[in-house]
Amino acid sequence: MTSPTLSPITSRVEAGKELILERVFHAPRELVFEAFSTAEHLRQWWGPRGWTIPHCTVDFRPGGQWHYCMICVDEAQGQFYGMESWGLGIYREIEAPSRIVYTDYFSDADANINEAMPPTLSTLMFEEVEGGTRVINRALYDTEEGLKAVMDMGMLQGISETWDRLAEHLAAQQH
Repeated sequence: MTSPTLSPITSRVEAGKELILERVFHAPRELVFEAFSTAEHLRQWWGPRGWTIPHCTVDFRPGGQWHYCMICVDEAQGQFYGMESWGLGIYREIEAPSRIVYTDYFSDADANINEAMPPTLSTLMFEEVEGGTRVINRALYDTEEGLKAVMDMGMLQGISETWDRLAEHLAAQQH
């Protein structure tokens, strides 16, 4: 299912270690914010195409955690088929419905942080614009090498597909 009004994602890198992503979603700001802050919504759209979320818990408060697992269920994705990817977000600041700040880590099933992978300080901003909500994600890495590592893993394609799935999910929520 695709929406006929998918807005493109824009991206740019600042100072070599901050990736800024922007996209307009055709949905009210409160709904878009809720889609990023509740397990019920995140299970429906988080992750690239061909991946599902069998585990997703959200304790949405400063100091709370978002712990999830993505599994590739698309045989056409070859070496990724059957792969599990665990993540852990630790919320730092929440200003509903305009801002979420959290540190995003690679983790394991027990929420132990994978110290070998670079963490991301993510600041999500939700701005009301004509026709919907602009989401701005500022992803700051400790080093330029950390950003390069996740870019080399295909993060930009993954987030583009993830945000496409979010746009489709938001459209379905409004019909």
